[in-house]
Amino acid sequence: MEKVADYKEIADIIKEKGGDAFKLCYQCGKCDVVCPWNQLTNFSMRKLVREATFGMSEIEGENIWRCTTCGKCPKVCPRDVQQVKSGIAMRRIATEYGVYPASVNPIRAVRSGLSGEGNPFFEERKKRGDWAKDHSVKEFTKDMEILYYPGCYLSYDSRLKKVAIATANILNKAGVNFGILGSKEVCCGESIRKTGDEELFLHLAKENIKTFIDNGVKRILVSSPHCYETFKNEYPEFMVHFEVVHIAQYIFELINNGRLKINNTEYAKKVTYHDPCYLGRHNGIYDEPRNILQKIAGLKLIEMADSKENSLCCGGGGGRIWMDTPKGERFSDLRLDQAAEIEAEVLVTACPYCITNFEDSLLSHKNRETIVIKDITEIIQEAIS
Repeated sequence: MEKVADYKEIADIIKEKGGDAFKLCYQCGKCDVVCPWNQLTNFSMRKLVREATFGMSEIEGENIWRCTTCGKCPKVCPRDVQQVKSGIAMRRIATEYGVYPASVNPIRAVRSGLSGEGNPFFEERKKRGDWAKDHSVKEFTKDMEILYYPGCYLSYDSRLKKVAIATANILNKAGVNFGILGSKEVCCGESIRKTGDEELFLHLAKENIKTFIDNGVKRILVSSPHCYETFKNEYPEFMVHFEVVHIAQYIFELINNGRLKINNTEYAKKVTYHDPCYLGRHNGIYDEPRNILQKIAGLKLIEMADSKENSLCCGGGGGRIWMDTPKGERFSDLRLDQAAEIEAEVLVTACPYCITNFEDSLLSHKNRETIVIKDITEIIQEAIS
């Protein structure tokens, strides 16, 4: 293995890139206890932290790329070691050196797509708004009450376009004066930042911010918790503040204001809700999705073994949605097992990464004929039609 730099130099670089909190760790091991990886394989965040403290991390290896940034370990850490931020600091070093293990190689293509076309799929930027054709969706103008930002997955992925269309149908049904920016927008940059590519994140963020300001955007509606996290908590680093609302919050708002009516048709199914990490643990949004589902007649809402603050990560955060995860190491498989254990007929969530991973796991799951994966907007669309 090629030696990238001396231990002392690596330790100094880790601190410079935002990993100085590593030194606070006193090796209690609580991070290892809650880490979802340890339900599938041996992985020690505690060991990673200790090695980083002394600049002994193997940035050429797989371990620094395992973290899904699910947010579980910072919640239990007694010393505020900031494992997520510190882990990203090591990825920044690997990115600058161009050191990627085989499982991370797909990120190279993702970076090219984001740089060239503003999305991770290398799809044409001019087609970003094509999903909205024939669905009464207008181009955003500054007199509209809200901008709908569907994000990359809902704009290009064939499965997730259905979620964007369901969202548009709900907004139209409620009489919301909304629009989209289509090809004017680019990826929010959240996930590429978590892989350590700060430069590309800054490029994407600055382009979006300029677009929002130039078009008079004040309130932004998002479908992805990852977009929510970035627009609400990271873009303010540039001294700009937009009001950001997730679709689950907004639907709850529309119902409470009397703008959206749920019909009385029975939805006689057992439904369980999966809390996405970036909606739940990172931003504390747990109640609105459940409150919405409980308003649907006949729907029986049941909780899985791990829910709310203890929700099991789907495995897609931290840029891992783009990485190769072998069968047998997928958190989404475990989550489907939990849904099957309570005999849920529908697994509902509110995140495109979660849907992507669950749909993939469902293909080979023993209960693939009895469980359906849905976004919360798809459930609501049925309840108002």
